[in-house]
Amino acid sequence: MSRWLVPALVILLAIASTASLLAGTVWLRPHEVLAALGGVPTLTSLIVTEIRAPRIVLAILTGGILGLSGAVLQGLLRNPLAEPGLLGVSSGASLGAVIAIYYGFSAVSLIATPVFALVGALMTASVALALARGGGTLALILAGAAVSSIAAAGVSLALNLSPSPYAAYEIMTWLMGSLADRSWDHVRLAAPLIVAGAALLFATGRSLDALALGEAQAESLGVAVGGTRLLALLGTALGVGAATAVAGAIGFVGLIAPHIVRPLAGHSPARTLLPATLAGALIVVVADTITRLVRLTGPELRLGVLIGAVGAPFFLWLVLHVRRTAP
Repeated sequence: MSRWLVPALVILLAIASTASLLAGTVWLRPHEVLAALGGVPTLTSLIVTEIRAPRIVLAILTGGILGLSGAVLQGLLRNPLAEPGLLGVSSGASLGAVIAIYYGFSAVSLIATPVFALVGALMTASVALALARGGGTLALILAGAAVSSIAAAGVSLALNLSPSPYAAYEIMTWLMGSLADRSWDHVRLAAPLIVAGAALLFATGRSLDALALGEAQAESLGVAVGGTRLLALLGTALGVGAATAVAGAIGFVGLIAPHIVRPLAGHSPARTLLPATLAGALIVVVADTITRLVRLTGPELRLGVLIGAVGAPFFLWLVLHVRRTAP
């Protein structure tokens, strides 16, 4: 099954992306999309190339880096419940975005919110790494939890002291996570950092297989555990920070994607990385398409809300599963 896993996921992702181009408030036919991609200047070409195409690209990039970082962190920490938010990256990005909205920078420039979010993610990751230096995996987890709590408290404080209801609404809307109204500018901002972060995370693959035996055993095999931890943290900060900067806070993808593919990939941490990346991209593309089709009360359903509604029951099942299988 592992031989066919990656090709199958690639095919499913291609099908989901094609369906996402067709689906929406204005449904398109395949020949209309082909004509639009051919460069014919029409309203359809505007919808395809300027609205839906950048949204799909961001969905693939965002879901991919979330799934990849989740797989790396679960292998690094040897914890099936690990995911990017564990290190405070998502909370730091959220705090940065909230600062941009709270002080009005987002009204000055379209990319102010993503830039502030990216800076916040990098800062919280740096603080967590500095606090955990020389303390091992447990220290890294505790440092990440502490930094995440501080960032979350800052977000709550901004909401509590929000100068206007509009600012509070904008902050809450961003925190829900969404790919609506994203453009190629957001792609150009996030894509290089996401690709760089992914490269760092993929570089940890062989070390993760050794770490499955334990840190002491991995070091005896010549694995630089500290270097691997640094690569994982920097890759997560760059990739997930950039994704959160443009898409908002989207949880559970980094937790769910690795668990979906791990049994099919043979439970090897290194072999799980690419399938988890594709599975994460598939989850976000499908979820984003659904948000455009489901309109409960008029406004578009937020991407983070939909994934959270599905991810929370999965998380509870995972906790019960771990408890049943624990020695």
